[in-house]
Amino acid sequence: MNSMYQQLMQLPLFQGVSTEKITSLVEKLPFHFLKYRNGEQVLTMGDACTHIKFVVSGKVRVEMPCAHLRVTIEQTLTTPNVLAPEYLFGRETVYPFSVYADGPCGILQLLKSDYVKMINSDKVFLFNILNYLSSGSQRSVSSSLSVKDGSVSERLAILVQSLVIAGASDVILRYKQKDLCALLGTQRTTLITMLDKLSDDGIVEYDSNAMTVLDMRKLMDINK
Repeated sequence: MNSMYQQLMQLPLFQGVSTEKITSLVEKLPFHFLKYRNGEQVLTMGDACTHIKFVVSGKVRVEMPCAHLRVTIEQTLTTPNVLAPEYLFGRETVYPFSVYADGPCGILQLLKSDYVKMINSDKVFLFNILNYLSSGSQRSVSSSLSVKDGSVSERLAILVQSLVIAGASDVILRYKQKDLCALLGTQRTTLITMLDKLSDDGIVEYDSNAMTVLDMRKLMDINK
């Protein structure tokens, strides 16, 4: 039990909550701990977001096709993390990506109505979810306002930042070169020159169909 509480208290939306409070909630609310084998699908893009889901052990692979951007982003999330809580509320309440177990993993899920009860039980839960949603919203606004400005490498960094979940690793951007050129507003020769430079700096590696981010911090630093 102590191990379970420690896992919960590490989760981004549980941080700062007392052990006594979490113990009380576990006794009152139906927390479901689900186990998945390597490669099993945890959720499908388009599924209704009826539960809040946390990665509490192992890791998952997130695949998000962005048809309107003509690219696909893949990334890995490890424990502790939360899967798209911003889609619990609002106009769009379906998951924007599919998730697969990357090795054995554990998912904690709680029904939306029970999560609302949890938020109402302690202001720390409320502040945690508000901070999480606000941070994501501010990052999206900043990215959307800047994507047409700056150098090609700066625009690429902004694009990746807008699609990558905080704390993700093993990020791969899949594309057709002509679509990525159109998205970044550049010519193919300029795109290749930029990718060659990033590759030489150890930031990415790429081929004609995909770019793997080797150093996310350095990529994000391009815009500083």
